[in-house]
Amino acid sequence: MTAKIIALMGSPLQEGNTGKLLDEAIRGAKDAGCSVARINVCDLNFSGCMEYFCCEKEEKCCIEDEFSPFLKRFKNMDGLIIATPVMTMGIPGQLKSFMDRFQVYFMAKYFRKQPIISKEQKKWRRTLLLSIGGMNIENDFDGIRLSTDAFCDIIDCPYYDGVFQNNMDVIKDITTKSEIMEAAYKKSFEMCREIIENKEKYS
Repeated sequence: MTAKIIALMGSPLQEGNTGKLLDEAIRGAKDAGCSVARINVCDLNFSGCMEYFCCEKEEKCCIEDEFSPFLKRFKNMDGLIIATPVMTMGIPGQLKSFMDRFQVYFMAKYFRKQPIISKEQKKWRRTLLLSIGGMNIENDFDGIRLSTDAFCDIIDCPYYDGVFQNNMDVIKDITTKSEIMEAAYKKSFEMCREIIENKEKYS
């Protein structure tokens, strides 16, 4: 049995350090037996949530744009990888706007008590977070983690683990940090093997 993984790229620099880290995670997911779709969020033309509240009454967003298909794609995926740099101590704007559009899932789960994701799916869905920060400070990833935890809860794709590297203003090239590159591959591989095993067990 295969599993579908979505890999969200939150940096506009597709071949930059965030992208290189994501490539290793994608390689790990594929080696584990998953199919992976890499989504470059910064290439999409979409609006942030405008709070029209169509989703308060039905499983629908009033806005039709390049984000719209992802409401269904996230329902059908088995796992998620998020790769993002730290900007202003948090998730950069376009990726954060992408996440905010899942208000459709929030309303279904918490207001109407009709979650979009089934109880069975929740038993195997998982999220891996990859992030790099420029500064060498202790709390560099706190904002990223808080937003990701909330997002994972909303879409019922629980946080599995993370790979983090700060001080990138000095390090410059993530590939020189072999242990971080290896961690991205290994944690992705392990998460995806777990997803496949649990999907086989519970589906």
